[in-house]
Formats: sequence, C-alpha cells, structure tokens
Amino acid sequence: MAKIRASVDVTDAEIDAAIARGKAYDQYAPRAVDATYRETDDRIVIALSTGVQLAIPRTLLQGLKGATAADVAQIAILGSGSTLFWERIDVAHGLGSLLRGVFGNRRWMSEIGKRGGSVRSAAKTRAVRKNGRKGGRPRKVVSVV
Repeated sequence: MAKIRASVDVTDAEIDAAIARGKAYDQYAPRAVDATYRETDDRIVIALSTGVQLAIPRTLLQGLKGATAADVAQIAILGSGSTLFWERIDVAHGLGSLLRGVFGNRRWMSEIGKRGGSVRSAAKTRAVRKNGRKGGRPRKVVSVV
C-alpha cells in the first residue's frame, strides 16, 4: 500500500499568528497550581489557576486505590500545571481528563460505572417500587417490516 504525502503551504506570519492565539488562550486555561492529599476525607484536592478547587475521591483515580496515604500524598505537578504525577507509584493523570471526569482508562471507567449502577440505597429502592406500581418498564415493541 502506497503512502500518500500531502504538503501544506504555511507562511511564517500564519505560524506566528497561531502561536499568538495559543498564548492568548493559554492564559485563561485552568492549570494546577497546587495539589494535596486530604486524608480526613480521602480526597485529592487540586487548586486551579482560575481560583477553583477540585476534590476527587482517591479511590476513583486509577492507580491510587491500593496506594498508601504516604505515597498518595507525594504529588508532583508537571507540564506547567497540566499533569499530576505520583513518582513513588508511577501514576500520572492529566488535568484535562480529570476536569472532564475521566479518572482512568476505558476499562477503569467502565468498572466505576458498574459499581455506581449496582449501588443499593433507600432512594433507589423507593424509585424501583414506585415504577413497579406503574406496571414496570414498558415492553419493547418489535416492528416487523
């Protein structure tokens, strides 16, 4: 199979303009300025350059669930605030992913979803019973064409 090569003509002025746009955006992008482990409620607390604080339960973050408190507390901020890194346990999480609610790879996120769906609570039990009194889930109607 032959490779197709394409070339794009870009001027120095266009490159300079793109760099300027990137720098303008960069000053407003959230960056981690501090990250600590709060052992009292078992959360990683990230202070952002925007003044916002983000607190994530440690057990949600892939690679940190089985780590000791001492290991989890050793958080380094890399890439000018774009990455959190735990050197002792060789775990890294990108800030962009954390802000989007992505706490690990696809398999890890699937497991988190399964755990959440299997939770039993009084509110969930009441909702199921209420739905059952209405006749339960509607049956799927299969249409034959």
